[in-house]
Amino acid sequence: MDMVQAALDFLLHVDRHLFALAADYGLWIYAILFCIVFCETGLVVTPFLPGDSLLFASGVAAGAGLLGYGHCLLLLLAAGVLGDAVNYSIGRQVGPAIFSRETRLIKKAYLLKAHQFYARHGGKAIVLARFVPIVRTFAPFVAGIALMHPAAFFTWNVTGCALWVGGLVSAGYFLGNLAWVREHFSLIVYAIVTISLLPLAVEAVQALLARRKSRNGSA
Repeated sequence: MDMVQAALDFLLHVDRHLFALAADYGLWIYAILFCIVFCETGLVVTPFLPGDSLLFASGVAAGAGLLGYGHCLLLLLAAGVLGDAVNYSIGRQVGPAIFSRETRLIKKAYLLKAHQFYARHGGKAIVLARFVPIVRTFAPFVAGIALMHPAAFFTWNVTGCALWVGGLVSAGYFLGNLAWVREHFSLIVYAIVTISLLPLAVEAVQALLARRKSRNGSA
C-alpha cells in the first residue's frame, strides 16, 4: 500500500520530484528515468508508475537546462522500446499460463481489457496503447501471448515509442519555457493524467451501458 501511495504521490507531483532529483543526483537522474519508464512498460506488475506526465516533465526539465533534450529523447526511447520488448518476450514464454488464472500480482481484468484492445486494433494496438495508461503496460504482454510475429511487433513497438516519447518530451521542452506553463505546471500534469485516462473511462462507460442494455433486453 505504501508503494502505491508513493507512486501516486510521484505521479501527481512529478514536476516537484523530478526537478529536485535532477538537482540532487546529476547524471544519475538519467538512470532513474530509464528505470521508471522501462519498468512501467516492461513489467506487468508496475502499471501504476508514471508515464505520460513523466515524459512531459522530462521535457520541461530539459527546457530549463536541468537535462539534455537529446539525451532524454534517446534514453527514454530506448527504455520504452526495451520495456515493451521484454514484456512481449515474457508474454510469449509464460503468458498463456498466467492468462488462464488469477494471480495476486497481475489483475486478470487488466489482461482481458488489453486483449480486447489488441483484438480490436491488431498490430496498431501496440502504437495506440502507448497513449493509454495500464493498457500500455499490458498490450505487449498480450501481443506475446497472441504470438504476434517478432518483426511486426518490433516495427510497431519502435513506431509507437518514437511517437509517444518524441511527442510528450518535445511538448514539454518547447512549451515548458512559456510563463503560463511554468506557473500552472501542476495543473497541466493533472490534465495530462486525466486525458490519458479518458479512453479507459469511456470504455468503462460503454461496457456498463452495454451490460444494462443486455439485461433490459433479456428482461
